[in-house]
Amino acid sequence: MMAESTAGSKRIVQEGIAPMEIIHGGDLDAARAAFPGAPEPWIDLSTGINPWPYPLPPIPAEAWARLPGRSAETALRVAAAACYGVPSPDHVAAAGGSQALIQLLPRLRRPGTVAVLGPTYAEHAAGWTKAGHRVAEVESLDACDAEVVVIVNPNNPDGRIVPPERLLALAERQASRGGWLVVDEAFAEVAPECSVASQAGWSGLVVLRSFGKFFGLAGVRLGFLIGGLPLVREVRAAVGPWAVSGPALAVATAALSDSAWIAANRHRLAAAAARFDARLAGAGLRVAGGTSLFRLIDDPQAAGLCNALGRAGVLVRRFDHRPNWLRFGLPTNRAAEDRVMVACETFKI
Repeated sequence: MMAESTAGSKRIVQEGIAPMEIIHGGDLDAARAAFPGAPEPWIDLSTGINPWPYPLPPIPAEAWARLPGRSAETALRVAAAACYGVPSPDHVAAAGGSQALIQLLPRLRRPGTVAVLGPTYAEHAAGWTKAGHRVAEVESLDACDAEVVVIVNPNNPDGRIVPPERLLALAERQASRGGWLVVDEAFAEVAPECSVASQAGWSGLVVLRSFGKFFGLAGVRLGFLIGGLPLVREVRAAVGPWAVSGPALAVATAALSDSAWIAANRHRLAAAAARFDARLAGAGLRVAGGTSLFRLIDDPQAAGLCNALGRAGVLVRRFDHRPNWLRFGLPTNRAAEDRVMVACETFKI
C-alpha cells in the first residue's frame, strides 16, 4: 500500500514504497463479479470518454500490412498541430497513448521535487514517484513550489480550470529555475479556451494531449506531447520508430482534420451534459463540477448510491480519497439515461 503522510493541503507520496493499485474506470469484469445479478448489458459511465465516437474512416490495407511510413507520421503531427493550434508540427511528438508519455516524462529528468495539483488523475504522481522523484500532491497553486509542477486542465474529476495566463506565468517561473510546468490537457477539446498548446516552445512548458477521450476512440491508444524543440526531439527518440500504429495514424489524422465534426460534437456534448445535470438535480443529487464529458456528484450517500447503481447494471467512477464523490459519464441514449435515473431516484426515496 502507498505510504502517505498528510500535512495541511499536502499529501506526500513517499519514495521507495510500492504504490497501491490505482482504481481506473471501465473495469466491467470486476463490476459483473461484484454484482452478478445486475441486468445486461451494463451501462458503463465510469470513464470520461465521448460516448458518440468519431466514425471510423476507411483504413488502407497497407496500414495493416506495412510498418508505418515517415510521411504518415508527419501527416499526423501536422493534423494535430493544426487542431490544437500549435505553431509547428515540429513541436509535436506522438506516442501510444498519453499514459505512455506520463510514464516517460519522469525518466527524462534526474530525480527531484514534483508538485501535482490535486486531487487529480493518480497516474501522474505514480509515474514521477516510480522514477525516484519526491512527489507532493497539493491543493493550491500557491503550494506548487517544486522543480516540476503538474496540472491537469480542465481537471479530472472536478473540472477545475486554471486560466492560461496563470499557467504561462507559472511556466515562466519554472523555467527560471530550470524546471517544468506539465499541463495535461486530456479534456481540453471541450474547453479549448483553456488550452496553452498554442504557446508550444514557451520556456518551461510541457503540454500533453489525449486523442481517445474527445474522439471516443480510446482503443486507438494515441497521445501527444507538445513542447520546446529539444524536449520534443528527446521524446521522439525515446519512444523510437513506429510509436503509433498504421491504423491509428490513418484514423487520427482524419479525425483531427475534421473541424466540422469537432465543432458539432462540442455542442452535442454540452447539450447532453446540461440535460443530464437537470435530471441528476431532479433526483436530489448535487452536481459539483466536471466537464461536458463527465459530471461529478458530491453526496454523503455516494457509497450506497454507487452500490445501488451497480445492482442496476450501471458502472460509475468512485474515489477512495473522496468518499462523497461519484463521477458519471454521459449516457448514450434516453433508455440508458432512464435506467440511471430510476436507480438514483429509487435510492434517494
